[in-house]
Amino acid sequence: MDRLDAMTVLLAVVEQGSLSAASRHLRTPLATVSRKISELEAHLNARLLQRSNRKVTLTEAGRSYVEAAREILDRVEEAERAAAGEYSAPKGALTMTAPIVFGRLHVLPVVVDFLKAYPDINLRLMLSDRLSNLVEDHIDVALRIGNLPDSNLIAVRLGAIRRTAYASPDYLGRHVTPPHPADLSAHDCITFESMASTLSWTFTEGKRDLTVPIRSRLAVNTAEAAVDAAVAGLGITRVLSYQAAPAETAGLLTPLLVDFEPPPAPVHLVYPAQGMVPLKLRALIDFATPRLRATLNKP
Repeated sequence: MDRLDAMTVLLAVVEQGSLSAASRHLRTPLATVSRKISELEAHLNARLLQRSNRKVTLTEAGRSYVEAAREILDRVEEAERAAAGEYSAPKGALTMTAPIVFGRLHVLPVVVDFLKAYPDINLRLMLSDRLSNLVEDHIDVALRIGNLPDSNLIAVRLGAIRRTAYASPDYLGRHVTPPHPADLSAHDCITFESMASTLSWTFTEGKRDLTVPIRSRLAVNTAEAAVDAAVAGLGITRVLSYQAAPAETAGLLTPLLVDFEPPPAPVHLVYPAQGMVPLKLRALIDFATPRLRATLNKP
């Protein structure tokens, strides 16, 4: 039995949630996946998984073994990268994640230029507004918007982004422009559910937070939809400034209540702490940092 291979199969089963899902992920016959798990359990003389028709769950012994197996495989992968020269020359594969809109508008152009400059590096760019676990999801570096929790991640600050209310000239031509956040209760609002409540928005007045009730005529789950609805004149929306920047530049949206905006959200590149940073990752961070800083610090 190849124990490293068996560990890889076990981790795939745990991460994918079932033997069949792991089979599809690994592109390995289901019978092979099941056999390798059974052989590993027989070798250890311990049950690692509780199987059901729809999913698998780890036993207590399985949880301990999976934690150790993940660490072993990570170390083997690091040793293979070192042997392949990733610590002596910038080459190999990288995985990066970023929020959808910011990633498409600002990260993707930097990645394209980076790959042109480093032909021996391949990169997978995952655009998602979901907060990924870098270690568990095998992500090398992430762009994060917002305050960072305490963690073992290394963070490189890039700048900050404002959270702003917007409306179209058409909507403002039919309604009185709100001079104060409290006036939003008389307006139609478009809420981006990932950012704020559909019942209230929080602003800053002086040194205190100011939470005001709103009437959400439309709730959406993407910033693009919120911006499009505001451009169409449905009401006032509130998104991060970069999400509305193209429409604002085109004169399709007007910023509102800027004197009451909360402090800007910080933007960082984050990556897991590790003994020796591969040159491919160091190359990406050194390449992307000044370019993204320049983008975020544009007036």
